[in-house]
Amino acid sequence: MAVKLDEPLGRVAYVNARILDPAEGWDGTGGVLTDGEKIAAAGPGLFDAGVPEGARVVDCEGACLAPGLVDIRAHLGEPGAEQKETLATAGRSATAGGVTTLLCLPDTEPCIDDMSVVEFVARRARMQGLTKVYPYGAVTKDLAGKEIAELKLLRDSGAVAFTDGSRSIADPLVLRQALGYAATFGLLICHQPEDPSLAGGGVMNLGENSTRLGLAGIPREAEIIIVERDIRLVEMTGGRLHFANVSTSESIEVIRRAKARGLAITCDTAPPYFALNEHAIGDYRTFAKLAPPLRDEDDRQAMVRAIADGVIDCIASDHTPQDEESKRLPFAQAASGGVGLETLLPITLELYHNGHLTLLRALDLVTRAPAALMGLEAGRLKPGGSADMVLFDPDRSWKVDADVLKSKSKNSPFDGRPVQGLVLRTVIDGRTVHTHGA
Repeated sequence: MAVKLDEPLGRVAYVNARILDPAEGWDGTGGVLTDGEKIAAAGPGLFDAGVPEGARVVDCEGACLAPGLVDIRAHLGEPGAEQKETLATAGRSATAGGVTTLLCLPDTEPCIDDMSVVEFVARRARMQGLTKVYPYGAVTKDLAGKEIAELKLLRDSGAVAFTDGSRSIADPLVLRQALGYAATFGLLICHQPEDPSLAGGGVMNLGENSTRLGLAGIPREAEIIIVERDIRLVEMTGGRLHFANVSTSESIEVIRRAKARGLAITCDTAPPYFALNEHAIGDYRTFAKLAPPLRDEDDRQAMVRAIADGVIDCIASDHTPQDEESKRLPFAQAASGGVGLETLLPITLELYHNGHLTLLRALDLVTRAPAALMGLEAGRLKPGGSADMVLFDPDRSWKVDADVLKSKSKNSPFDGRPVQGLVLRTVIDGRTVHTHGA
C-alpha cells in the first residue's frame, strides 16, 4: 500500500534482498537503509550485524532490489492530448513498471519550446507525487524544423536535453546551427533519424512483407542516410548528438565507426526493435504500427548484438500512447506508436533470460547508463541520493494484457506476449508508490 505523501517516513530497512546496482557492480544478498527521502546505506551484507534500532523493516523475501528505472523517451500527452495520456496516468503506468525517473518528449500542445511550458510540466509532475518527470526542450520552434529554439533559456528553466521528438530535422543547415549552438553550452541534442521525403507516405518497413500486405513501405535507407548525414554535422560542429530509436543494422555500423573515431555520438533503441520484427504486424495489427517501423529479422538480431557489444548505450521505452479512436482504423490510417512503460523491464530482461547479457548489464541499460547520459542523479543506490528503487522478481512469469495496463491508452505491441520479470514494489523518495496487486 502506498505511503501517504504527508506521512513521516523515518528509517526503513529493506532486508533479505538480492541487491543489484550496476554502478557499483553489486549482486549479492544484502539490503538498503533509507532515512526519509534519502538512502542512508546500501550494499551486500548490509544487515549482517542486525537492523538499526527503530527502523521499520520491509522483508524483500529474496527478490531483487535495484535502482529505479530511468526512461529517457516517453510521450506523455499533457498538455494538449489528455485523451491519450496525462501526467497522472503516465505516473501510475511508470511506477507499475518500476520507472522512477523519465524524460518526456516536447511534442505537447503547446510544445515545449518555451520556458513557461517547461515549468508547467515540471510543476504538474511534482504535484502527482509519482515518477519524477524531466522535460526535453524542443530543438526548433513549434517542432517545425525551421528555426532553432532558445536552447540555453530552456536549459536554464529545467530542460535536460533537446529533441524534436519523433520528427526528424530535415534541413541540415538547421541541425548544424543547433549542434553548433548547443556545443557552446555543452548541451545534448537527441535526434530520431528518418528522412521524411524518403519515408514519404510509408506505413511499415519496405520489403517483401509490405508488398504482400499491399502497404506503402518505408525504406531502411531513410534512417541510414540521416545517421550518416548527422555524423558529418557532428564532425563539423563538435556537438554532442544522441540517436534515438535506432532500428537498422547499417545505422549501427555507421555509429560504431563514428564512436571509434572519438566523436560524441551515443544511441538508444526501444524494446520493440530487439524483441519484435515486421511479422508482428500479422494481418494488419495496428498495435504493431510503430515509428520507426518494425524491421526485418536481420535488423532485430543486429539490435541484440549491438546491445550486447555496447554500441547501443541504453534502452528507452519510447512510450507512445494512442487513444482507441486513433488505433482502431485501417492500418494505413492508424496512428503510430505503442505504450511501453510497464513492459520496459520484462522485455529488457529477455536479453538476460536469453543469455545475451548478465542481469547487471541488462539493468545498467535502463538505470545507470541513461541517467549518466542525461546528467541525472538517478539510477544508482548511492548513500545520500534519493531513495528511488524497484523491487522485482526476474523470473516471475506473466502475460501482457493491454486492457489492464495502467496507461490511459492500451496500445501495446506486446499485447498477449508471455514475459518474465514482475515489479513487486516501487519506491520514490522513500515512499512506496506501487505494490503489486494493490
